Amino acid sequence: MSYSTADSLPTVTLDDVRGAQKMLSGVARITAMEGSRYLSGLVGAPVHLKCENLQRTGSFKLRGAYVRIAGLLPEERAAGVVAASAGNHAQGVAHASSLLGVRSTVFMPVGAPLPKVAATRDYGAEVRLHGQVVDETLAAAQEYARETGAVFIHPFDHPDIIAGQGTVGLEILEQCPEVRTIVVGIGGGGLAAGVAVAVKAVRPDVKVIGVQAAGAAAYPPSLAAGHPVSIPSPATMADGIKVGRPGDVPFQLIEELVDEVRTVSEDELSSALLLCLERAKLVVEPAGASPVAALLSDPQSFEGPVVALLSGGNVDPLLMQRILRHGMAAAGRYLSFRLRLTDRPGALHTLLGVLSAVDANVLDVGHVRTDPRLGLTEAEVELHLETKGPVHCAEVGAALREAGYLVID
Repeated sequence: MSYSTADSLPTVTLDDVRGAQKMLSGVARITAMEGSRYLSGLVGAPVHLKCENLQRTGSFKLRGAYVRIAGLLPEERAAGVVAASAGNHAQGVAHASSLLGVRSTVFMPVGAPLPKVAATRDYGAEVRLHGQVVDETLAAAQEYARETGAVFIHPFDHPDIIAGQGTVGLEILEQCPEVRTIVVGIGGGGLAAGVAVAVKAVRPDVKVIGVQAAGAAAYPPSLAAGHPVSIPSPATMADGIKVGRPGDVPFQLIEELVDEVRTVSEDELSSALLLCLERAKLVVEPAGASPVAALLSDPQSFEGPVVALLSGGNVDPLLMQRILRHGMAAAGRYLSFRLRLTDRPGALHTLLGVLSAVDANVLDVGHVRTDPRLGLTEAEVELHLETKGPVHCAEVGAALREAGYLVID
C-alpha cells in the first residue's frame, strides 16, 4: 500500500486502539510481564519484559491481522484475503482468518523455514511458495489480489493493523503503571506506531524508543529526510524487522510520537537472544530480542522503570543453533582457533590435556595431516571450545603459549 501525499494519509487514534482492544477480547492473550533482575542491575532501575513471544501464533502479529480482517465488509470477506510473509505475519493472518471463517492464501518465499510454512498451513491458510526474497513474494501476492479480488492484508501499512498492534501498549500501561520507558523493535513500523499512539495519548511522559538492526535501518535516514526512503539490500539475522522501507502510515506516527530510534549490531542481537534464553528462560527470535540488545548496548541511557517488548518467538531451530553459537562468541564464551603441532603419536592427547587443565570444554576437533601447507612432520588442528568468558579465553591462550603451541588463527 502506498499513499500519494501526507494529506491523504489515514491516522490512528487512542479510540481506535481501545476499539481494537475490545475486538481482541478473548482472541489475543494478555501476555505476561516478567521482571529481569539481570537487566535491572545493568540499567540501575527495574526492567520488565513484555512477553509477546508467548502470544498465540508466537508473536504480536495476530492482533493487527485479526482487527484488519474483522473490519472487512461481508463482500470483502467472501472474496478471501491474501498476504505475503516469511513467518509471523503469515501465521497471524492464517489464524485470524480461521477464527473469522475467512478463506486465506499466504505467499511465502521458497526458502522460508519449514516450521513456519507448516505452522501457517496448520492455522488454515493455503500456502504458495514463490520468489527467493520477500519483495518477489509480495509482488506475487499483490498480483493474486488483483486477479482474484482477494483483499491484500499488509503487514504494517494500514490503520487497522496499527490499532491492533497498539493494544500491546495499553496492556503495558495496565501491567506496569510506573513505566517510564518502553523499548520496541521497528521493521516497517506498525508495532512501534501503535504502541506510541496508545502510550502517548494516556501517558505523554513515557518515552517510547524504537530499535532497528543496523543492517536494516531504514528509519534513521527516513526521519532525517522527513519522509520514507528505501535502503538497498537490508541484511540482518532479525528477519522480523528486515524491512527496506518504512510504511507510509506508521512513519508519520513514529515521526510524531516516538522519542528516539536506535540501532543494534548483529553481535548485540545474538547476545540478547542468548540472554533471554539463559536468564529469562524465554525463546525469543532475533527481532523480538532487539529491545534487549539496545539495553545491553547502552544500559545507563534508559530511564526506568523500563519495559522491553519481546515481539515474537518464532525462530527456526537451525537458525537458533547458529545464533546461539554467535552469541556465545560475542560474549567471549566460544573460542575457535587453529594451531600446528608435531605429527607424532600422543600429540593430540597432550594438547587436549593442556586444555583440560584450564577447564576448557572442547566441542569439536578437526585434525588435518595431509595438506600442501604442512611440513612432513606437521599436523594442523582446528578446535572449537566453550569457555567461561573473556578472562577464561585469555587463560586458555596463555596456557597454550606456555606449553609451546603457536596459534595460527
